[in-house]
Formats: sequence, C-alpha cells, structure tokens
Amino acid sequence: MIFAKKITDKNNFAQLVKNMFGRIKQSGLALTAFMAFLIALPCMADAKTTRIKDIVNIEGVRDNQLVGYGLVVGLNGTGDSLNNSPFTEQSMIAMLERLGVNVRGQNLNTGNVAAVMVTATLPPFANQGSRIDVSVATIGDSDSLQGGTLLVTPLIAADGEVYAVAQGPVNIAGFSAEGAGATFVRNTPTAGRIPEGGIVEREIDFALTDFQEIRLALRNPDFTTARRIARAINGFLSSDVATPENSASVKLSMPSGFRGTIVDLITDIEQLPVRPDQPARVVIDERSGVIVMGSDVRISTVAIAQGTLTIRITETPQVSQPNPFSPQGQTVVVPRTELEVNAGEDVKLGILETGVTLQDLVTGLNRLGVAPRDTITILQAIKAAGALQAEIQTM
Repeated sequence: MIFAKKITDKNNFAQLVKNMFGRIKQSGLALTAFMAFLIALPCMADAKTTRIKDIVNIEGVRDNQLVGYGLVVGLNGTGDSLNNSPFTEQSMIAMLERLGVNVRGQNLNTGNVAAVMVTATLPPFANQGSRIDVSVATIGDSDSLQGGTLLVTPLIAADGEVYAVAQGPVNIAGFSAEGAGATFVRNTPTAGRIPEGGIVEREIDFALTDFQEIRLALRNPDFTTARRIARAINGFLSSDVATPENSASVKLSMPSGFRGTIVDLITDIEQLPVRPDQPARVVIDERSGVIVMGSDVRISTVAIAQGTLTIRITETPQVSQPNPFSPQGQTVVVPRTELEVNAGEDVKLGILETGVTLQDLVTGLNRLGVAPRDTITILQAIKAAGALQAEIQTM
C-alpha cells in the first residue's frame, strides 16, 4: 500500500488519518503497522530523506583488493626497451622457459613486450567462475599498450593467496602519435582496462545467513544520524532491535519471532527513509582554490574588508637621434617610466549579521568582488576571530 499524497494542512492530515484507519479496519491490518506508519510519516513527507542502504555499509560485506604482475605482448614497437627494463627481460625469459623455449643467455631485442601491474577489486560474495574487470598499467618505459594482450596473470590478495586470474586484450582510452618534429598524446596510453578480464578462482567464505546480529557502519559518522537510523528501524519493526553504539555504527539484532534470516531483515529495512545529519564544515583546497561549504555553516556578526596594494610599472623607452647630417651628436635611448599605484581606496567594509546562512555569505563575498583564493583567506580569518560556526578542513 503506497501513500503519495502530500499533506498541506491539518484538515488534510486528519482526513488522511481517518481514511487510513478505515482501510486498516477493513483490511484487518495490525494496529502496530498503523502506528509504524504514523512514526515514519514525517520522514516520508520530508523531501531531504535518504534510504538507509545509501548511507550505511553492512559490517563484513566489503570488497577486497587484488594485485598481480604480468606481461602484455603484441605491441607494435611501443613496449619496454629491454636495456632499461631488466625485469621485463627476466620475466619474458622465465615465461618462455615454462613453455619449453630456452633463450637464457641469448641477446633479446624486442619492443613488443611490456611489464605491467594488474589490479582488480573482488566484490563481496563473488562466486567461483564469475568474471570481474581488471586494470592494467605499465611499470617500465613502454610508450603505449595499444593493441596489446595480457597473458595469464594470477591476482593475489593481502594474505598471499590467489583469488583470480586475468587475461585478455587491453582496452586503452588514449593514444600517442610521434613525428620528426612533434608529438601528440591524448589521455594515458600506458594504462588500460580489460572488461570481465578476470575469472574468480577462490571464494571468500562469509555466511551472512548464520548471523543473529550485524552492525550497520555509517559512511559519514554522526551521532544524530545513528540515532535516527535506530529509531526508524525500531518503529518499522515495532521492536527495540536496533541500538546506536556510537557515531559510526548501529547494532541490529534479529527480532524475536521474525520469520526469515538476517538477509531478509536487511532487505526489509534498507528502504526505510532517514534524514541524515552532518556537522557544519568548510572544505578548502588551497592548491586549486576550491571551496565547498555545507548548508549548516553559520556566521556570527563580523565586518569584512578585502583589499590589495597593486603597483604597475610600465616602461616605454624612446630613442633620441641627432639631426640628419649633424656633425656632432649620437643616438641615445631615453627611459620613460609610468608608475601606477592602486591602494584599494574603493574597497568597502562589509558587515555580516548573526546567523548568516551559506547563501548570504556567498552573496556578500561576491558583492565585495572577492576571488576564490581570497575567500579562503577570509574564511580562515573569520574562523580565527571565532565568528565562523563551522569546522574548516584543509585538503
């Protein structure tokens, strides 16, 4: 049963509840289900809510990183130079020996082979025989992997065990062209991907159905959000099965009398809407001049003035020559210097009142003609003055 009608006033709300109660009596639904609907109703009416599955992770359900070392063959002269990449030569000799070809001690000179590092992400609950995408990147002086094919490469995890094997043609998104007097390179031709190029050979044992309780890990830890998640789950299940442990986790136990496994429980609660909260924060990247401010950033009463001293010096030398056929005189260069000083006399003092919102702050700084890099300095000065009610995080 879905209710999508927007509540605009108290009369509509009362009529909706009356209709709901009549439907519940007719359909024989439990009163607890009706109470759960009333608890979740404010969240359903709030457009800023987010599903629980979008803001939490299930503890234990995680990816695993895989890495391997391999060779890419079939390059059109853009591979590693064996003199500068001895590991490529050693790997190629070992590979040929495993195939019954003995070239040890021979002078190898080929530019069609490149040594690469192969990486992949093993998703949770990946079954044996399923395929995963792999990434390939050169570690030698190869110019491009275009047209290359990765040979069989075992992929290992942090425990040293092989969990997948990769092989296949490498797809790159860039290319390079070189002539006698110019070189053109687009994107990165020394890195590429092999879609579904890895085959899972070993599964990670994790029996989630045997668990009687799990922990929900918040992606953005916050005490208020953790409590809201627990209240939404308890209201939906009409039982105190969710407990916020701290700002980063909520413990969820199997409710008594629940018909199903922990997977069924997760499926039932992951669609519940919750309004996440976050601290007021300003993120600054001084290298690129990027500023990101949260919606809850507030400013106490403060006056702002921004100005710079600009000195511009323009040299316009002039040449002075003697009159034609003059018996005396010589050509000289006469300096002409124009000096312009701008001390910022037209800079005005701006006042921001208490409780200024993010939009008001940005509007005020724009009216002052403040550049992004100057805004960074102003925000840091406001924070030092104790007028910025937010945390400044520098990247």
